[in-house]
Amino acid sequence: MRTILKSAVYFFIFLMIFSCSELPKEKSPVTASEILGNPDYLAISYGGYRENTREIVPTIDQIKEDMKILAAMNVKILRTYNVHLDEAANLLKAITALKKEDPNFEMYVMLGAWIDCKNAWTEFEPDHNLESERNAIEIATAVKLTKEYPDIIKIISVGNEAMVRWAASYYVQPSVILKWVNHLQDLKKKGELPVNLWITSSDDFASWGGGDLSYRTKDLEQLIKAVDYVSMHTYPMHNSYYNPQFWVVPDNEKDFSIIEKVDAAMIRSLEFAKKQYDDVSSYVKSIDSTKLIHIGESGWATVSDGHYGKESSRAADEYKAGTYYKLMREWTNKEKISLFYFEAFDEKWKDAGNPVGSENHFGLINLKGEAKYALWEMVDAGIFKGLTRDGKQITKTYNGDKNALMLEVLAPPPANEPIAN
Repeated sequence: MRTILKSAVYFFIFLMIFSCSELPKEKSPVTASEILGNPDYLAISYGGYRENTREIVPTIDQIKEDMKILAAMNVKILRTYNVHLDEAANLLKAITALKKEDPNFEMYVMLGAWIDCKNAWTEFEPDHNLESERNAIEIATAVKLTKEYPDIIKIISVGNEAMVRWAASYYVQPSVILKWVNHLQDLKKKGELPVNLWITSSDDFASWGGGDLSYRTKDLEQLIKAVDYVSMHTYPMHNSYYNPQFWVVPDNEKDFSIIEKVDAAMIRSLEFAKKQYDDVSSYVKSIDSTKLIHIGESGWATVSDGHYGKESSRAADEYKAGTYYKLMREWTNKEKISLFYFEAFDEKWKDAGNPVGSENHFGLINLKGEAKYALWEMVDAGIFKGLTRDGKQITKTYNGDKNALMLEVLAPPPANEPIAN
């Protein structure tokens, strides 16, 4: 009898071990280190505002539509900019709802905490040596949201172009960014934030020591050591006006056709972005040889009546923007650099008083639900089949007529012709 009981016990243990081994293992949470630099996790800057003001916040249903469109494009990491506005909370709710509907749905967030100097955006003179009292609230809100949505928020960015001096309305000293980065890193050490959460600041290449040497300060060195990775911005399109030497048509190309001149200028634009990346990388790695560098912003406007329009640098149109998008994706995917392309959708609040201002037209998809030239091949491939934005199917701009699109494409100015102000 005892032998039979012993055999039964062993058999029961065997069954338990076997059945447990057959149970599906719970998937480990995805971390920032796994998704940044991973070409299978494309990144993009996201704002879902449809109206002339950010007071009209996109609904959760509208954001869910946007998420489905971006997921179809293989985008899985979003960058946001402000946590004190309801859009950030709505975005997190929308992603959570989509994950409940489909457990395989993946979308992660680089949550932006806006940082200002004292008196920013007021009638008073900005004091760039002191910070806004609101910064503490912004950081606290970012912490709160990260605790609520640790499965979605994988990165917190402290400030957006908050250290670069041309941001004259609000920029701060690196010591302010360093203070808040250290604060968040301390919360990780205390276990109040996930240990795998990455902290960065997203700023112009110059702010990260890639340009003007005056930016290379002790505080910046400490900041480079404190962040989990460096998030830098590069904008050849803006430099087509402000620093046009790479952009204008050199004498040896003066007899090229318009399209040949444009294609050559776009290759030079890619090389311009690579040079800024390399300059930042060289400086950052002289401080910390292990530090990773990703691109927090780079994009190209499709419309402009100002510096990038036909009366000035002639940079803005859909052909150039689409070409830049493809070139940048090819380079960054190959080199395993995350590119938070700017941006997913047009937003007309950015220059509400000027419908043709360039800031309103950086999106890959316009406000009519039309995919711009950069995405025409995806439309043809049926990537957006069954998806809508505000009730509109995703179609192609110019009704897909490339000849009509090309009628608006201008070659850059010749080298001997000054760029008009």
